Amino acid sequence: MALMNLGPKSRQMLALAGITSDERLREIGAVAAYAMVKQVGANATLNLLWALEAELTGTHWREVARLHRASLLLALKSLHSSKE
Repeated sequence: MALMNLGPKSRQMLALAGITSDERLREIGAVAAYAMVKQVGANATLNLLWALEAELTGTHWREVARLHRASLLLALKSLHSSKE
């Protein structure tokens, strides 16, 4: 996995969730990947969600947090609601 903007801890959390390739991350997207990481009990904060989206969009994570925070949180809430 060669994701440039993710550190070793983030990559380790993704691996615990079964996300071991760039292709898999791109296939499922940042929101689903973050939810999967949380589901396996990893101690991930929302900064991971911002970093995942930044990686996939080529945007700095701070820009993602500032500009896309609401839409990502709504997508995460929607994902959780659909599983209930």
